[in-house]
Amino acid sequence: MTPQPHPDAPGISVTCAVVTVSDTRSPQTDKSGQLIQQLLLDANHAVAAYVIIKDEPAQIQAQIERLGQNTNLDVVIFNGGTGIAPRDTTYDAIEKLLEKTLPGFGELFRFLSYQEIGSRAIASRAVAGVYQHKLIFSLPGSSNAVQLGMEKLILPELAHLVSQLKAH
Repeated sequence: MTPQPHPDAPGISVTCAVVTVSDTRSPQTDKSGQLIQQLLLDANHAVAAYVIIKDEPAQIQAQIERLGQNTNLDVVIFNGGTGIAPRDTTYDAIEKLLEKTLPGFGELFRFLSYQEIGSRAIASRAVAGVYQHKLIFSLPGSSNAVQLGMEKLILPELAHLVSQLKAH
């Protein structure tokens, strides 16, 4: 367990949406989306929405804008479409809408990925930031990447980051 500079107050629960970006997955085959939801629930957070959308920039941006209007949501976690293949457009669609970015998220994610998969980690365009007072995270679509990002980065900081956003 990595020490935290100032531990979060116990029992803080945040409300999340999970968005899988894929041209081929269904709710039955979306292991990564299911894993994100399970890890959130296990950490006593709420999952208010779960959708699978095509890897189309307009659909991704429309989904962020729709979820951005939901005042009950604190966090949106995307998975899929973060590579460099022609159909990988998630990063490009999300990055354009972020009002603030958290560069450390992508940097640390790639560092941790490098420790597991080596130099292939350079192809990941994992990104995080803020849109409409909501945290936005975008992870690769592989279950291993999702588990790494959720357990090492997102879950340990989720309550703290949401409390920072609400401190206005």
